[in-house]
Amino acid sequence: MSEMRVVGVRVELPANQPILLLRETDGERYLPIWIGSVEATAIALEQQGVRPARPLTHDLLKDIIGALGRELQQVVITDLSEGTFFAELVFDGDVRVSARPSDSVALALRVGVPIHAEDSVLEEAGLIIPDEQEDEVEKFREFLDSVSPEDFRGADT
Repeated sequence: MSEMRVVGVRVELPANQPILLLRETDGERYLPIWIGSVEATAIALEQQGVRPARPLTHDLLKDIIGALGRELQQVVITDLSEGTFFAELVFDGDVRVSARPSDSVALALRVGVPIHAEDSVLEEAGLIIPDEQEDEVEKFREFLDSVSPEDFRGADT
């Protein structure tokens, strides 16, 4: 299992489909995961330190977990089946709850817990970006610095 960090989210054109991009903390592989616009907005808001006037769903879930006296310890991206990623929220006492990776990452960022990916997922879907493409990654980071949460609001909101 590898620890991952969130590089950010971007919108894939022309379909306006958001992509969550994770990278191994101590490795070279990237993991792109297509996600919904609501989750992309939640991740982008948290990365930018934006606090909405009212709690979003992931903020509410964080508060509920605390109110129930539980502790989220980590998020694990566990599987990839027929193009769909699966994840688990791992709580104290090794209690595990199945969840979408996008929701899991949005919650992990709010709680400040590590994000991991199973080796089998990285072997199947992980990408190594050659050195000559590193400037593309830098351009992606620059894009993330300039993007606003409104950019992730699609036609379904």
